[in-house]
Amino acid sequence: MLKEWEVPLLRTYGRVKMSGSVRQAVEALMRPFEDEGFEVWNVEYVKEGKERQLRVFADKDGGIGLDDCERISRYLSDRLDESDLIGEAYSLIVSSPGMDRELIKDAHFERYAGAPVEVALYKGFEGRKRFAALLGKKTEEALHVTPINRDGLEPEGEELRIPGELVSKVNLMVVI
Repeated sequence: MLKEWEVPLLRTYGRVKMSGSVRQAVEALMRPFEDEGFEVWNVEYVKEGKERQLRVFADKDGGIGLDDCERISRYLSDRLDESDLIGEAYSLIVSSPGMDRELIKDAHFERYAGAPVEVALYKGFEGRKRFAALLGKKTEEALHVTPINRDGLEPEGEELRIPGELVSKVNLMVVI
C-alpha cells in the first residue's frame, strides 16, 4: 500500500529514470543542485484542509536563502508540470528546514550527535512523552539521548536508550 506522499512515476528526465515515489522524483530532480552544495533535507506530500501540498525542504552549508528557494521552486515547478507527475491540484512549497529542523535521515542524526534536541514519543518512556536531551547515537533499535534541563542545557541523569518504535519526532533545539 502506498503512503500518502507516494505516487507512482513513469517519467524519464535526462538519464535518470524515475520510478517509485514523489520523494524519489524530487530527490532525482534536485541532483543538479547538489553540485552547488544543496541537499534535500525532506520531502512531504500532504493534505492541508482541502488542498494538497508538496513541501520540499532544502539546505546547504551556510543556510539557504529566499533567492535559493525561489530558484529551486521555479525549477521543480517547471519539471513537475512537464511530467504531470501529480495528477491533482497541489501547491509547491520550497523552504529551509529551519533552525528547529526535524532529524529524519541517519546522516542527520550522525551530523548532529551531541547537539541539544527535543524528542517526542508516541507513548511514555521513563514517565515522559517529551524530552529535552543531548543527542547520542541512533541505531535501528533505539535512540540514545541524555536528558538535559532546558535552561542551562546541563545533563540530568544517565543516557537513555529509547526504543525506536516509541520515537515520533526528533528536532534540533533552538538555543539562544
